[in-house]
Amino acid sequence: MLPKFLLADNSIETPDTIFVVHTETPKFIVEADIDDFWNNQIVHWIDGEPTEELAQQLIEDAEEFLEKEFENEELLDEQDED
Repeated sequence: MLPKFLLADNSIETPDTIFVVHTETPKFIVEADIDDFWNNQIVHWIDGEPTEELAQQLIEDAEEFLEKEFENEELLDEQDED
């Protein structure tokens, strides 16, 4: 079973960009600047764009996933410092 969201990057071609990939239907990729993910997004709908309400909820879910990933990374960095 795949996770619902995945993080991706293409550090050679777009070093300042991060991608959040939604693996379930409707599949999509949120592309954004790594330092300003919440304000600078391009959404690539793979399965076709859903209703506006569903699209907004899915994007919010992607943002929440990324926030949790960043928080987890910060916790891991803190543990490494100890």
